[in-house]
Amino acid sequence: MNTALRHWKEAATLILAAGHRAGAESLSSRTPGSPADSARGRAPHFDYDVLMLKRSSKSGFMPNAYVFPGGLVDSSDFSSEWLDVFEPFSRLTNFGLRRVRQPPESRPPIFATDRRTFGSPITGDVAFRICALRETFEESGVFLFVSKREQGGLLDRLSEGRAGQPLVSGHELGGGELTRWRTLVNQNPSNFLRMCKELQLVPNIWALHEWGNWLTPLGRYGAARFDTAFFICCLQEVPDTLQDQKEIVRFQWSTPPEVLRSYRDKELWLAPPQLYELSRMCRLTRLDDLHRFSGDRAVEGCEQWLPVLCRDGEGFVSALPGDRLHPSSASSDPEADASLHRFVGSDPYTVEIQVTIPPKYKHLQPLTGHQDSKL
Repeated sequence: MNTALRHWKEAATLILAAGHRAGAESLSSRTPGSPADSARGRAPHFDYDVLMLKRSSKSGFMPNAYVFPGGLVDSSDFSSEWLDVFEPFSRLTNFGLRRVRQPPESRPPIFATDRRTFGSPITGDVAFRICALRETFEESGVFLFVSKREQGGLLDRLSEGRAGQPLVSGHELGGGELTRWRTLVNQNPSNFLRMCKELQLVPNIWALHEWGNWLTPLGRYGAARFDTAFFICCLQEVPDTLQDQKEIVRFQWSTPPEVLRSYRDKELWLAPPQLYELSRMCRLTRLDDLHRFSGDRAVEGCEQWLPVLCRDGEGFVSALPGDRLHPSSASSDPEADASLHRFVGSDPYTVEIQVTIPPKYKHLQPLTGHQDSKL
């Protein structure tokens, strides 16, 4: 972990999408009383759900917000002991993860920083995936791993450089065993490493595709600020899920449009990064398409985004890179420049996205305004 950072703490988040369970009466698995249980029809052409977790009202950061699983990186995520856990994958370049084409000078620091300068042989690409998988296990009980039986076939594919990974199948440990280890990991993140060692399981870092990098803006959500790596993973079907009743008090599996409609109806609150990424996902209605796109696009890299509050009063504008008002803009005349890439709103539930510039790194353009209400 980067101990030299002064303003941000490094973190990782996992956007987890899963196909609907065949033959299930309800195509989403939700906690009783969830806002998404309101009577409304499902958009028939969305065949997958996204996992959303409600943060506790006692949380010091974004209380009551619905978020993707994720949290702070721990020093154990960079431990050299992972070299043994990932053996023989650790012999492959970057553990067999595909090389990103983005030039090193434009890579976000969270990925580009040489972790050897902090005494770790584990790259950020690997460690932040471990962090995202650990946090997902802690908060939702979902653990994505490669079993001993599957490791040989995966190693062959990676060694031969075969592109693309099949949709991930969910694995389940025995109920008591899962509960015991989850309690231990929640008590101390380093127990995730111990669990993988004792059970001879390898965290499935190859199923996670690089998606984005968000920085918490100054003073918007309290004193805490995070530099967060966003990953995405697609599962064949919704796995068994259970909130931890500490940081997370509720979970729900819903389609991206369902979550956005609940937000517009003030049934739940989304932070801007979740709002933006769900609006992106609305472009792809089929799980196979999302899986294929996220895998192909990930090798292009991503851009680091720091929202900047430009105007306050009755409403607000929060500019993203590329917007004429963002400090990184090279425009000599912001008033004449038509480039928009921003959040606008008058209160936390009326935030909309405005964008007139093309996305970088072959990413998806989010649906803007009330386009998502048509889905």
